[in-house]
Amino acid sequence: MTAVRQLGLFAQWQLRRQAQFLPLLVIVQILLAITTILGYGLLIGEPDPQTALYLATGAPTITLITVGLVLTPQMLVTAKTEGSLDWLRTLPVPRWVFLAGDLLVWTLLALPGTVLGVVAGALRFDLTLSVAPWIVGAAVLVSLTAAAVGYAMASVLPAQLAMLMTQVLIFVVLLFSPVSYPADRMPGWLQQAHEWLPVEPMAQLMRTGLAQDTFDVPGRSLVVLAVWCVVSVAAASAALRRRA
Repeated sequence: MTAVRQLGLFAQWQLRRQAQFLPLLVIVQILLAITTILGYGLLIGEPDPQTALYLATGAPTITLITVGLVLTPQMLVTAKTEGSLDWLRTLPVPRWVFLAGDLLVWTLLALPGTVLGVVAGALRFDLTLSVAPWIVGAAVLVSLTAAAVGYAMASVLPAQLAMLMTQVLIFVVLLFSPVSYPADRMPGWLQQAHEWLPVEPMAQLMRTGLAQDTFDVPGRSLVVLAVWCVVSVAAASAALRRRA
């Protein structure tokens, strides 16, 4: 059996295993994206065009990041606790297939909420977005990186600590990350920290992909995002091999 066929079968098995909960998870992601837009509207009122663009492009980015950094590690911790991850390791399948299959499932899961978040933002703030042709690839890269970081975190940390980290990350992403507002509103030390963390590059990439006539993504941010993606995938792969 080829590795590609193994990957397809594993992803299919993951989808069927969670078929009972997948519709609910998709609905939650959609509600998260739409309610974030509506909540920002209540909080800010009628923003100027620049602020509206930040809010409209921030909501789908938050959806992608939340699925990767919060939902992915929570589901992996559940698999570790119930023993299904140990059972998977008994199968004659390369470890990278487990990782790639999970990342594929969580990336696909994040896409519906992301698309509807973009639509809700454009309608709520009456915006005409200038969407770049590479936005789908950007969304996949952001979703893949977020899921890889979450997967690595859940693979390396003890289960209880990983679950606690997911709760902390929700507040960090929503309130203390330059996703829905410019970075210069934050204290200097927090701006410097985000220059080395993956969240700001994710937001810049999605913001530029959805409003390319207004924003640019610095080359440094792409390098930082690529490094986080590669290192996180390598860390998760190493953890799976070490505990096999």
